[in-house]
Amino acid sequence: MINLSHFLILAALLFMIGIVGIFLNRKNIIILLMAIELMLLAVNMNFIAFSYYLGDIAGQIFVFFILTVAAAEAAIGLAIIIIVFRNNRSIDVEDINRLKG
Repeated sequence: MINLSHFLILAALLFMIGIVGIFLNRKNIIILLMAIELMLLAVNMNFIAFSYYLGDIAGQIFVFFILTVAAAEAAIGLAIIIIVFRNNRSIDVEDINRLKG
């Protein structure tokens, strides 16, 4: 039987993988966006697990709002990456500092 602690441990592991992805890879913007998305999905898993085990649907509704924000963040982030790549021919994070006006 899978109980709440199993979901929380899995979500904590996913969140930690996202944090490690941010701290270890600071050069590639796509990896940074993927790590942020992984952290958001870990939080969503917590909301869904608590919502299921407490019998309240509010957590599941809140997940839809988080997924909407995550989709918008991914679309805007990828659009910015495309513009940076067109201008610099690189998606290195250090190259973005040169865009300051």
